[in-house]
Amino acid sequence: MHVSEPEVHMLLNDVLERYGYDFTGYAPASIHRRVNHLFQADRFPSFAEFRYRVMTDPEYAIRFVEEITVNVTEMFRDPHFYATLRQEVLPVLATYPLIRIWHAGCSTGEEVYSMAILLKEANLLHKSVIYATDINTSVLERGRKGIFPISQMQQYSRNYMEAGGLHDFSSYYTANYEYAKFRKDLGGKIIFSPHNLVTDGSFNEFQLIVCRNVLIYFNKTLQDKVLRLFCDSLEPLGFLALGSKETLNFTSVSTKFRQLDNREKIWRKNHL
Repeated sequence: MHVSEPEVHMLLNDVLERYGYDFTGYAPASIHRRVNHLFQADRFPSFAEFRYRVMTDPEYAIRFVEEITVNVTEMFRDPHFYATLRQEVLPVLATYPLIRIWHAGCSTGEEVYSMAILLKEANLLHKSVIYATDINTSVLERGRKGIFPISQMQQYSRNYMEAGGLHDFSSYYTANYEYAKFRKDLGGKIIFSPHNLVTDGSFNEFQLIVCRNVLIYFNKTLQDKVLRLFCDSLEPLGFLALGSKETLNFTSVSTKFRQLDNREKIWRKNHL
């Protein structure tokens, strides 16, 4: 037994009306697969019971949101991307008296801590603020703690070195049995906060916005809406970094940016 497409659509409208989470613009195939995965995993005998549980149990609704949103991340993911930030973007940011960075759709925060390490090594962290936002409040809580599985550190260390890391990666965290806790001076410059890209507006003006591998889950209309939000939230000559399968080409903001690097998806906003 599975949840049909019309039933998924009905459920998404319910969630929007009841809780204010708007998933109606997400790519249909992806959201359909995720709703069905949850339906099967929690062994509901019927769609009616599944829908009733989502609508009447706020705690279960949080589980629903967590399952629908995608939380796949790692530190220094795509090392060449971070090497490009280090070489091409940070020297420009260094010219500002205060650096404001928005990491949108930050998940559990591994890539945000990667950014903090880059800034630390460029001697810029002391004058930086990183706003890390996500729709999912439980992943934000994990990011806020700065504690990640020790089993991942070997891979993260390799990524870090490939991204041009300057120190021993283990100097940035304290190992404690199964977990690694990252240094307070890194987390102290990060503000973790809920923000819904679909329904919430701009909340500051930034020199760099990073939103990687989030737009691929949105339909074209929603992608366009979010890209306009990013454009409005960037200072003139600010930078926008997207994921490897994402682009500004053929969007309503494409003429407002120029691509910085052919290999990496980093754009710079035009002056006017």
